[in-house]
Amino acid sequence: MPLSQDELHELAHALMEAEHNAAPIPPLTEQRPDLAPEDAYAVAALVLGHELEHGHRIVGRKVGLTSKPMQIALGIDTPDFGTILDDMTVRDGGRVETAELISPKAEPELAFRLKAPLRGPGATAQDVIAATDYVFPALEIIDSRIADWRIKEQDTIADNGSSARVVIGSARLPVEALDLADEEVVLYHNGEERGRARSSEVLGNPANAVAWCANKLAEFGEELRAGDFVMPGSITAAVDVRAGDAVRAEFASLGAVSARFV
Repeated sequence: MPLSQDELHELAHALMEAEHNAAPIPPLTEQRPDLAPEDAYAVAALVLGHELEHGHRIVGRKVGLTSKPMQIALGIDTPDFGTILDDMTVRDGGRVETAELISPKAEPELAFRLKAPLRGPGATAQDVIAATDYVFPALEIIDSRIADWRIKEQDTIADNGSSARVVIGSARLPVEALDLADEEVVLYHNGEERGRARSSEVLGNPANAVAWCANKLAEFGEELRAGDFVMPGSITAAVDVRAGDAVRAEFASLGAVSARFV
C-alpha cells in the first residue's frame, strides 16, 4: 500500500531537517521498510515543493545510478533523477562550503544545456541532440542526508538523487564538436589522478541518460525545459572530499572544470 500523505510529509520533513542541520538521519528504508520507489519520488516532490515555495527555482535536472557498478550495488536496473536548484550551482574554480554538507563526494559529468523543451514518452538520444544548445564540463558534488551512505534505491530517490552542488564548467561546445560516447575524462583529487574513463560509461552515451530523464519526467506530467541543463551521470567513480581539498576534471575536448573545498 502507498504511504499516507502524513507519512510522506514526515519523511520529507526529516530530510529537510537533515540538510538544514548538516546532520544525517538513519535510512528511510529502515524507518519504513515498505517505502516504494513511487513513495520515494513523492517524498522528493514534497521537498522540492517546499524549496520552490521559499523562492528557489529549478535550473536543471540530474540523473543518477547510470553506472553498472552502482546499479549492481543497489540491486536495480534503472537510473533515478533529481532536481538542481539555483542555490546549488558553483562557478568554475569556485569554493564549495563543506560545513553545509555531510559526507560529500565529487564526480565528473558531461552536461547538456537545452535550447528547446524535451518531453517524453518516446524521447531518444537523437531528440536530445536536436534539443541541445551546447554541452559543458561539470562536477557534481553528491551528498547523502542518510548516515554513512547506507542507501537503497528508495533512499537516494527521496533524497533528490543524493545531489548537493553542481560546479559549472566554463567551456561550451556544440554537440557535433565531440563524440558524445567517447569523450575521455581524467579526475584529479589534490593533484593525484583518481579516475580515468570515457563517457560511454554513462548508459553507453550520456544522451541516453538525458532521454531517460525526459521519459521518466513524463510519468509525472513534466518535461525538460528549454534553458535548463541536465547532469546525465558520473563518468568515473566518485571521490570523497573534505575541507582543504581541490578537485579537477580534465576532458579531452571540453577542457577542465575545478573546485576548491573549504
